[in-house]
Amino acid sequence: MPLPYDLCARLQNAFRARHARISVPHTTQNLAILSILLRAGFLTNITRGTTDAPSPEEFLDVREAQRRIWADLKYRNDRPVLENMHLVSKPRKRVFMDIGEIRRLCTGRSAKTVKPLGMGEIVVIQTNNKEYEWLEAREALQLQLSGEVICRAS
Repeated sequence: MPLPYDLCARLQNAFRARHARISVPHTTQNLAILSILLRAGFLTNITRGTTDAPSPEEFLDVREAQRRIWADLKYRNDRPVLENMHLVSKPRKRVFMDIGEIRRLCTGRSAKTVKPLGMGEIVVIQTNNKEYEWLEAREALQLQLSGEVICRAS
């Protein structure tokens, strides 16, 4: 499985370069993180496609290596909505949190080495639950699911 730092770096670079849309490799992880960012309002749209263009019709006709997820980036007053996105859990130091620690994080207090969430900030959590494998911290808190804190976006 590819590491999420690739997605974080691609999104930050695309916003800084003022791109309207980017493509990332089609993986379950990338699709889940982009869906969370879409629900949080950081992206305008996500579409499946090929390396050439966002085309859901051609998506199923190409090889796995040619499949991409296209994300339309969101800007407000000519400024990117997503200003910062970085990893919390790294390959050498993974950060797992239980329900109490996620609650502390969501209510504005530090938990472990993670700074509290500010206004408009989200944290992506990967849980062990197959039905809800990728969630935003507030969703994980509602569903009472603990897991690994992957990245945060603001």
